[in-house]
Amino acid sequence: MTDEESSPRSAGRRAADSHDLIRVHGARVNNLKDISVVIPKRRLTVFTGVSGSGKSSLVFGTIAAESQRMINETYSAFLQGFMPSLARPDVDVLEGLTTAIIVDQERMGANSRSTVGTATDVNAMLRIVFSRLGQPHVGSPQAFSFNVASISGAGAVTLERGGRTTKERRSFEITGGMCPRCEGMGTVNDIDLSQLYDDSKSLNDGALTIPGYTADGWGVKIYSGSGFVDPDKPIRNYTRKELDDFLYHEPTKVKIGDINMTYEGLVPRVQKSMLSKDREAMQPHIRAFVDRAVTFTTCPECGGTRLNEGARSSKIAGINIAEACAMQISDLASWVRDLDEPSVAPLLVALQDTLDSFVEIGLGYLSLDRPAGTLSGGEAQRTKMIRHLGSSLTDVTYVFDEPTIGLHPHDIESMNRLLLQLRDKGNTVLVVEHKPEMIAIADHVIDLGPGAGTAGGTITFEGSLDALQGSDTLTGHHLHDRVALKSSTRTPNGALGIRGATAHNLRNVDVDIPLGVLVVITGVAGSGKSSLVHHSIPAGENVISIDQGAIRGSRRSNPATYTGMLEPIRKAFAKANGVKPALFSSNSEGACPNCNGAGVIYTDLGVMATVESPCEVCEGKRFQAEVLEYRLGGRDISEVLAMSVTEAEEFFGAGDARTPAAHAILARLADVGLGYISLGQPLTTLSGGERQRLKLATQMAEKGGIYVLDEPTTGLHLADVENLLGLLDRLVDSGKSVIVVEHHQAVMAHADWIIDLGPGAGHDGGLVVFEGSPGDLVAARSTLTGTHLASYIGA
Repeated sequence: MTDEESSPRSAGRRAADSHDLIRVHGARVNNLKDISVVIPKRRLTVFTGVSGSGKSSLVFGTIAAESQRMINETYSAFLQGFMPSLARPDVDVLEGLTTAIIVDQERMGANSRSTVGTATDVNAMLRIVFSRLGQPHVGSPQAFSFNVASISGAGAVTLERGGRTTKERRSFEITGGMCPRCEGMGTVNDIDLSQLYDDSKSLNDGALTIPGYTADGWGVKIYSGSGFVDPDKPIRNYTRKELDDFLYHEPTKVKIGDINMTYEGLVPRVQKSMLSKDREAMQPHIRAFVDRAVTFTTCPECGGTRLNEGARSSKIAGINIAEACAMQISDLASWVRDLDEPSVAPLLVALQDTLDSFVEIGLGYLSLDRPAGTLSGGEAQRTKMIRHLGSSLTDVTYVFDEPTIGLHPHDIESMNRLLLQLRDKGNTVLVVEHKPEMIAIADHVIDLGPGAGTAGGTITFEGSLDALQGSDTLTGHHLHDRVALKSSTRTPNGALGIRGATAHNLRNVDVDIPLGVLVVITGVAGSGKSSLVHHSIPAGENVISIDQGAIRGSRRSNPATYTGMLEPIRKAFAKANGVKPALFSSNSEGACPNCNGAGVIYTDLGVMATVESPCEVCEGKRFQAEVLEYRLGGRDISEVLAMSVTEAEEFFGAGDARTPAAHAILARLADVGLGYISLGQPLTTLSGGERQRLKLATQMAEKGGIYVLDEPTTGLHLADVENLLGLLDRLVDSGKSVIVVEHHQAVMAHADWIIDLGPGAGHDGGLVVFEGSPGDLVAARSTLTGTHLASYIGA
């Protein structure tokens, strides 16, 4: 053999094979401090570090964002005009990128028409199956869609043919599956008119009691200036025609002053603007109004299936499409497997694979008709994974944001297998994660820190898991932390009795939840924990429930505005300087006129990314120059908003700036471990864990005796879990009852009382399989939770 034949090139080693690394050089997104890192391709890399250390900024804000931007640039300028424009991340060099597929924690669209089936395309496949095999045959796939209404029409159409204009009569018919009574929503609503207006007042006197409809606002002006009603007459004195025009008038063009506007009755206007939205997506004050004014009941015509009689009449093997969508997915998979129809064999194979993926990923307990907005963050993330599991693509970068959220230790083992399968197909898998069970399967670990916010943003470790365990990093020190069982548990001072609970999959559950202690509700994903807590514990003045719902806020929202802390701060500034509080709001009179208080100028460049540059007038401070002349305790308002929570707590705690109301809120923020965030930091830059804790700190101000927390460890580093346990202890010791739905074994071990649901998920769950102390649970080892907790504490 010659030397040339034995060379690496001839043995198959080409220049192209050397590109087996993703190189990041000089990344400065958010709090990243000019970091450089090398990530191996076709390996599973886990990014660790405390919440807010910069993990998401590196993985999502830099690597995934640039990959998506570069893919978008391969499309024509015409197509890019319809896509969201993405700015290039603040990084010097990015090499070796591949196509990135992002599977994040964002809740699925809270559109009230969106279900698990529509979000994953399973409904689309199922509709085709029923249109081909269903008996009697009722039409095309859209005849089984609850989003398509049945329409028919006829009329004359004008055609241009051979230079001549002719008229022909045409008719058309669309057969849809939408229930005509509820318009495919599954529920009908009745509006309590007394909640919309005070009939003893006139429009000009402020009769409308709907949020946002102020006497001098356009919402009211369109009615008072329309000419249909007398704005000075009390509503109770309207004639029947006036009242009908006021409440139910069809949309019609009217002129108010010099402006052409569309006038329609108050009831359809409220229905379109408020009731068409998913309740969970509403702002709190809108939700409170809707809860007061509207009663939702299951549609009497379709029984909540959303489908008309025609769609429900067509059946395959005795099952109609509504019944198929209501089945537990694991049962539906078995039903599809039994269908032997060569005419639609390819479709049945694809449908079977997708349904099997649901079961494999631990979501077999869901049903296709489950509204997408009701899925938890973890369920939504795993639902998004479905479409990627059977993919034949290789050399793709999959990016996951805490895929273990909402997963029992038993389910984490299944998730680990799936991630390793994706890697073994030849893909790069990047995972942001805190759980040691998932860090354990990493080929490569990159740790960011050492702290959070401005104290983070640097690479503190990169290497193997074994090397991480021996490293002098916070993650390395805490990787093998184990919370021991308590030597003694607290004694309850009462009990909250739940009797005959049947929400979702609960099977007539009777259970007493002890009060005055720390109670943890456990069980595999889908066993009925959230159903028990959120549907059976009566919400009232004494119960404060903190769920996983996302915090809603624009880039103008920040911790100071979200917590209500800015109000006392503005008043303190106003009092100290003898001026109006509105001057100290960047959304009101004090805003810089050039950037309208945003601090930056946005330049729209069409298909190119919008350019964001600091405002030259206020230099990014967001306020007018004269407002910054006013001081409190030697600081102006922009300097106060730039303070960290810890710094501000000291500033407002004593001296000239002493403001007890602001100080109390700051103390709670520090209590939940958010001492490092700044008061004016946009909410959009906070990580998932930080937003959860911000919500917790805000709700702690409420006067309640029972706190219900849904997975408060979400997004928390191992070191932060200790602080959370201390916070829960302080709440209980102050006389509160704390009920926590949790999978984290450290929280289970720390509990005074555990209620375990199961034994499985969906219709295999819904029962209380254990209630007692953590020590008894470990000793019995009679449930999956008991087995895993025993292993965790080394018993």
